[in-house]
Amino acid sequence: MHNKEVIYLDHAATSWPKPPEVAEAVMQTMLNDAANPGRGSHQMAVRASRVLFDARFKLAKLFHIANANDIAFTMNTTMGLNMAIKGFVKKGDHVVATNIEHNSVRRPLEFLKQTQGVKVSYVKTDPHGMVNVSQIEEELRPDTSLIIVNHSSNLLGSIVPLAEIGELARRKGVKLLVDAAQTAGLLEIDVGQMNIDMLAFPGHKGLLGPQGTGGLYISPELDITPLLHGGTGSQSESAEQPNVRPDRYEAGTQNTPGIAGLAAGVRFVMQETVANIHAREWSLTQRMMEGLRELDGIKLLGPGLGQPRTGIVSFVLEGVDPSETAFILDQHYHIAVRSGFHCTPLAHETAGTLETGAIRASVGCFTTEQEVDSLIAAVKEIKQHYR
Repeated sequence: MHNKEVIYLDHAATSWPKPPEVAEAVMQTMLNDAANPGRGSHQMAVRASRVLFDARFKLAKLFHIANANDIAFTMNTTMGLNMAIKGFVKKGDHVVATNIEHNSVRRPLEFLKQTQGVKVSYVKTDPHGMVNVSQIEEELRPDTSLIIVNHSSNLLGSIVPLAEIGELARRKGVKLLVDAAQTAGLLEIDVGQMNIDMLAFPGHKGLLGPQGTGGLYISPELDITPLLHGGTGSQSESAEQPNVRPDRYEAGTQNTPGIAGLAAGVRFVMQETVANIHAREWSLTQRMMEGLRELDGIKLLGPGLGQPRTGIVSFVLEGVDPSETAFILDQHYHIAVRSGFHCTPLAHETAGTLETGAIRASVGCFTTEQEVDSLIAAVKEIKQHYR
């Protein structure tokens, strides 16, 4: 069913292959239910609305969200983060983030610094991407309105102590926004227990859905300014954006076929269980790290062997350009990895790889031990060639 001649180790960017039921759900929706959800009372429109309701309900169950209508669908995590940051942060506010944030957080914050006088403090992690909660607390000020944390670094694979950070935010009366790009469907997330006020997540990574899907959970206690204004299918007689959720945050026609695929992906994750998926991926990353660290002249990034991490292993080969290594892996070994700076220069600065970049291999739900071993063998051959 899939081109398994390719050893795909780029799941941190997009998961592949998808469960067969994801493609089937997309196709069936395209064939039978591809009308505009919430834009009519005919049968096809009603069925399309049910597709969105079903996906929203499953996501709410996965993240322990009390009201599914507090989830707004987005194109991706980037859109969700922009909605949260630009919709919540006000002129002159102070925001605390970390130095392992993705550009999807850093660039909106820098934009608000330039245009709205927003002040930003980036808390330094250790070189492996581990953050000390006390350092976050030290950066809080009377005008701090928001803490933003990357649940797991997309370069280092490190995992932040989210529950502790959420408790700090609650105690200090500061709101918490979580970037779950690398953890949704791969680590347990409970927005209530973890005191998460906003959660941005992708559909196309750990949730195994199609590209062009994702979402933003917004606490019912918050009323953020919508990023988009326009048609919602509700209160059309009003010139103002509706206040009712999720319509307030979902102007325009939704990606109904994609969201149908997302619902199928979430169903698969819940059947497999997040705990089992994470345990399997962690075992694969340990196998990869063990094999790579035996090679001379290789630098592994992120937490050490045996430490908690997501399914990401980034590394640098001494004397070999990461982009060249990735090209050789692709062209000669049919192994797909990611090289460069991974849209997170702050994390590269933290790891000491800002000048060189790195190679990132990331495992997924269907990665096998044989594929991991093939990467190790290929890197060993490349390293020997460049001696």
